[in-house]
Amino acid sequence: MSAEPRFDELIHSPTRLSLVSLLAATEWAEFKYLRDEAGLSDSALSKQLTTLEEAGYVDIRKSFVGKRARTSVRLSPLGRQAFASHVAALQEIVVRSGLAVLPSDATTG
Repeated sequence: MSAEPRFDELIHSPTRLSLVSLLAATEWAEFKYLRDEAGLSDSALSKQLTTLEEAGYVDIRKSFVGKRARTSVRLSPLGRQAFASHVAALQEIVVRSGLAVLPSDATTG
């Protein structure tokens, strides 16, 4: 069943949209991976993840390997639903515009 389109201001922030997109492609992601892929500092990533966690969109798991703490993050079922709904809303906007969305290599003939 496809998600009902609903634009989500919380997810739409460029940084959070990037993070949620990364998380949508995996079950769990390491904090370090998200930080590096999003190009954020530890504190900036922490702040964004806290915002998503407070909304119920992500689950955060801390584990210890020896004395080192490891933080892993995943989209919660609510987060996956919200992301799918947001993507559907963006797709509707594009369709209403009448523009075709092509892969970047298809536009450079």
